[in-house]
Amino acid sequence: MLSEFELRDRIASVGETQKITGAMYLIASNELRRAKEAYDRTVPYFTALRAEMKRIFRCSSDIDSKYLYPADGSRLPDGRYGILLITADKGLAGAYNMNAIKEAEAVMKDHPNPALYVVGNYGRKYFSARKIPFEEDFEYSAQSPTLHRARKMAALLLSHFRDGKFDKLFVIYTDYLNDAVQSVVNERILPFHREMFFEQGEQMRRTEKRSQFAFFPSEKVVLEATVPSYVCGYIYSALTGSFLSEQRSRMAAMEAADRSARDMLDELDFEYNRLRQSEITSEITEISAAARFQREHKSIRGGENP
Repeated sequence: MLSEFELRDRIASVGETQKITGAMYLIASNELRRAKEAYDRTVPYFTALRAEMKRIFRCSSDIDSKYLYPADGSRLPDGRYGILLITADKGLAGAYNMNAIKEAEAVMKDHPNPALYVVGNYGRKYFSARKIPFEEDFEYSAQSPTLHRARKMAALLLSHFRDGKFDKLFVIYTDYLNDAVQSVVNERILPFHREMFFEQGEQMRRTEKRSQFAFFPSEKVVLEATVPSYVCGYIYSALTGSFLSEQRSRMAAMEAADRSARDMLDELDFEYNRLRQSEITSEITEISAAARFQREHKSIRGGENP
């Protein structure tokens, strides 16, 4: 059984930890709000960009580009995989980091020796500790994603794709759907199928007359000029979704830690009060016994006097 001093010390320690988890919850909540606002401001631009690429394919569905699967629908050979994995810079976010890492490891098991690009210190430390090679020069923070950072990442990945460093690029990240749902996404973005830009069930056909639009100097040139912006937009969306998911996961982890701290404090307070009650009862018993002894002793001495 713990002593009174040890219980007081543990109660103070748990109380300090509870203050830290509360502060981390508030910080994560503020970061989540700011990231949502930043993301919402960029959605219209990338929605319009996607619509423009859709219009190109509607006007000309037989464009031949290194960024696209063949127009005849044939499959490309597997080749070497490129994996862009997005993790956090730190832990204390529940299973957020490990869920994404496990998905990447599953892909690596089926496709050994990929070109691995890792965002976030947590993922880099994880693979470094296990001697798993990854692109050492690809050192990007997961905190506060920006379009500038997404453009640099997209430019590097597109350069490596054109140079043949990998043949297919997959992005693995945790997407933020709402406060209750965050799920790991594993999606190929290079090369991409034309059908990616059409809604499910929508036929990819020339429903718009070619004469309505002018692509100068050609659809292919416009498409290849648009692809970097599209890839940048996708990466920015993945970075933002991951960051939102990280903050929400951290909020949930801090909520759980706060509940555990409250439960622990309740147990410690109960134990402390029980111990104090026991000590008070013992002290009262000792005082009563001493008083009774003195009364009895006086009575005996008084009976001896003539």
